[in-house]
Amino acid sequence: MSIHPPDRFTCEEVFARLDDYLDRELTPDELHLVRAHMETCAACAAEYRFEQGVLQGVRQKLQRLAVPDGLMARITARLAAEGGKDAAG
Repeated sequence: MSIHPPDRFTCEEVFARLDDYLDRELTPDELHLVRAHMETCAACAAEYRFEQGVLQGVRQKLQRLAVPDGLMARITARLAAEGGKDAAG
């Protein structure tokens, strides 16, 4: 097992956080470490670009889908109700 500096991520550590990176769910420290690694690792940068392209493709497809009338209102109401349950205990 190789030892790496605590201020650097390995490829495995970056790959494990790639979805959270794409979803903007990393801590500021993790975000910095992932970006720093991808600046010097062509393989991880390529994987990121691939994953980002897939995500953009899915988003574009979803924008073209017709949504049944009232669906967004039902989703919003359900989320509000679920949020109220969490706050209640």
